[in-house]
Amino acid sequence: MTSAAYTSGSVSVSAGARGSASAAEGVGPLLRGWREQRRVSQLELALRAGSSARHISFIETGRSRPSEEMVLRLAEHLDVPVRDRNSLLLAAGYAPRYPETPLDDPALDALREGVEQLIRGYEPYPALVVDATYNVVAANQGILMLLGGVPEKLLAPPLNAMRLTLHPECLAPRIRNLREWRGHLLAQMERDIALRRSQPLRALYEEVAAYPAPPAAPHDAPPAIPLDEESAEPVPYFALPLRIEHEGRVLSFISSISTFNTPMDVTVAELAIETLLPADPATGKYLHSLMS
Repeated sequence: MTSAAYTSGSVSVSAGARGSASAAEGVGPLLRGWREQRRVSQLELALRAGSSARHISFIETGRSRPSEEMVLRLAEHLDVPVRDRNSLLLAAGYAPRYPETPLDDPALDALREGVEQLIRGYEPYPALVVDATYNVVAANQGILMLLGGVPEKLLAPPLNAMRLTLHPECLAPRIRNLREWRGHLLAQMERDIALRRSQPLRALYEEVAAYPAPPAAPHDAPPAIPLDEESAEPVPYFALPLRIEHEGRVLSFISSISTFNTPMDVTVAELAIETLLPADPATGKYLHSLMS
């Protein structure tokens, strides 16, 4: 796995495959399901979309067929993911609007080059790119540094960020605040499942949630070797840090996740760039020392 290692997302489902079941169900029940999940009334949705509650009701019950523009407008106001907007269009009898371009397609050369430059430029700090089910499609040397010592059998592709982090034979034993970080990641996945209604993501959640929960830390556990004198001082963290051991030291990071603004492609819409920012001066100093 290097910063140039891209895969085309083997777990993604094409709009055609998803749409066959959706078309049989009809667009009305699908829209109603999204509206109820978002806890929006017919009247509120109508006001947002410049329509009437009566028209929304007719669409949901199948008494009225929405135009292609109306389907897209309602999907926009219900924050329906791009992949599922294609399913709504198919269920309404229209062609999908958003392509799903493989990540290794020449059409996405500019995207790949830009992302690669971004995560390489972030070194020595760790950065990676994941798809909708947290499969790693690109990573920089900072991530490879954290994965040092992980058994080779667990690094076989496709790599998955959640498995790598929470598996008891991967990074989990090295994470000093595993209980808190595990709770953060599971809550993040729950939010994604509520947004995307993805069965592959639900299956991944059930898998990693079943990994052994971290026990309470014993009071007599030997402390990790501090980075330097700076690390002995309390650090006023502004967000939950990831505190992970590396070669006997404890490194602290704050995670930040970025996505693309108004994507017009399913693949691009489901990409996320996660960067790990040093949470204290000692961590930043240590990472820079590795480059010297």
